[in-house]
Amino acid sequence: MGTHIIKVNASGEFAEAVREASQVLRNGGLVAFPTETVYGLAARADDPKAMARLRTVKERDGHRAFTVHIAEREEARRYADSMPGLAERFIRKAWPGPLTLIVGVADPARAPVMAGRNGSVAGAIFFENTVGLRCPDDEIARELLKAADGPVVAASANQAGHPPPWTGDEVLRDLEGKFDLLLDAGRTKYAKPSTIVRVMEGGYELLREGVLDAGNIERLSILRLLFVCTGNTCRSPMSAGLARKMLAERLGGDASALARRGVIVSSAGTSGGVGTASVGAMTVMTRRDVDLSDHASTALTPELVQQADHIYAMTRTHRDAVVSMVPSAERRVRLLLDDEDVHDPMGASEDEYERCARTIERGLKARLQEVVI
Repeated sequence: MGTHIIKVNASGEFAEAVREASQVLRNGGLVAFPTETVYGLAARADDPKAMARLRTVKERDGHRAFTVHIAEREEARRYADSMPGLAERFIRKAWPGPLTLIVGVADPARAPVMAGRNGSVAGAIFFENTVGLRCPDDEIARELLKAADGPVVAASANQAGHPPPWTGDEVLRDLEGKFDLLLDAGRTKYAKPSTIVRVMEGGYELLREGVLDAGNIERLSILRLLFVCTGNTCRSPMSAGLARKMLAERLGGDASALARRGVIVSSAGTSGGVGTASVGAMTVMTRRDVDLSDHASTALTPELVQQADHIYAMTRTHRDAVVSMVPSAERRVRLLLDDEDVHDPMGASEDEYERCARTIERGLKARLQEVVI
């Protein structure tokens, strides 16, 4: 049996090629396709004959699963509906992209993807209560995965022990005649494998460096919360201090528990950069076992905004200032309270600081429920 080759144009003129390739997959065939990293060899996970062929080509026994490839990050929940916060963090920041995640699955038989499918499908997808997931950042790949209309698994399109292929020609040198269809889009973007990370409760293990190195993964693993006010001497440092305490309590520990989870809570001011926490702020926070004695006012910068996963502004003016500084941050910045501003207590009485602290606590109780750690 020969391999059919379709040259595809990555500029978007590939709809008919994707339609043909998806039909091959639905009929139990094997398709080699480009991603941003390497060429993959795909099969429908719920077709036993296709999976048997894929295992033969890849010389892989029936006990090891292949990596599930998905078109959209939201599809991950079909395979692992309860993931650690760290896995959610990687998915939100790195997908679509060159990162393969291995996550735990308590009971593969109860995964949403298994509804209406028999147990043999689980062996193609899950391995020792884990699943490998990949959401490629390649338009051809993602359109093919959408059109396949079922669970798709893939491995690099090469013989076992050979280098992964960056071009269609390299795929054919290794595997011509052993699969049905090649979507040849030329050289892949990175010409390097995806990075593989195993995520456990409370941490991760870097199994293979690829496009993303250890430093990239460490930065992606960090969760940053940023609170913004004007001078960064009252409202935002109080908010950050209380948030650290509340998140640590959720984890059943102290501030060190946040550090172990890679959670960083900080604050800044649109006119910050001078001074320490105000006396009123330190006083009302001390009553709550929050120490602001070492706080130094920090000016809001584009870098701080760009790094933050969640940004909470005290007022609409502060929110607008953040968005004006970094327009792409608009979806990440919210008011601490949806329906009201947190008013500045600077220069007011201790009672006013206490009212401000209670308002902040009210906002944090709602907002921190949205933060997955």
